[in-house]
Amino acid sequence: MIPLKIEVLNSKGNEMEFVLKDATVGFANAIRRMGMSQVPVFAIDKVIFYENSSGIFDEYIANRLGLVPLTSEGSHKPDEEVLFTLDESELGVVYSKKLKTTDPKVKCVYDTIPIIKLGENREIRLEAKARIGNGREHARFQAGIISYGYDKNDKKNFRFRVESFGQVSPRTMLLKAAGGLKEKCEEMSSQLKEV
Repeated sequence: MIPLKIEVLNSKGNEMEFVLKDATVGFANAIRRMGMSQVPVFAIDKVIFYENSSGIFDEYIANRLGLVPLTSEGSHKPDEEVLFTLDESELGVVYSKKLKTTDPKVKCVYDTIPIIKLGENREIRLEAKARIGNGREHARFQAGIISYGYDKNDKKNFRFRVESFGQVSPRTMLLKAAGGLKEKCEEMSSQLKEV
């Protein structure tokens, strides 16, 4: 069996490009699928509204809050929850930087994501709970996008592009994907031994 080789072409910020050498299409696709669906990240999952005098429905605002990327690097317990609050009555656009967190390690990745635009004499006051999940469960828990294609120089190699939404680095996405693949293979192996 030929060992796999990785050549990193570019790694800057939330983007990474690399070539995976001597791999099969199935293995390349498994990396892509695991990276997009099995990397655990924080996302707002439940929202309690105490006041919403804006012209936007609660459900719409809750959906927007769920899609705001939250920092997820580091070690967190699978059942850990982080509380966010928002209390705003100023005229204009309410940005993600207005969300206050109970855990400084888990906060909005980007401060300038618009949540809602408030008119005169309008107010929004809410509590939101963030928890860890993965992209297989819901899109709000997706850490990023991974795409690949054949390398134009050698059809035995695959050129990957990893774009993180900011919760974790592209490197972390790939490490978690590799760890997930290893875990699934070990689980299958142990079950086959019992048969």
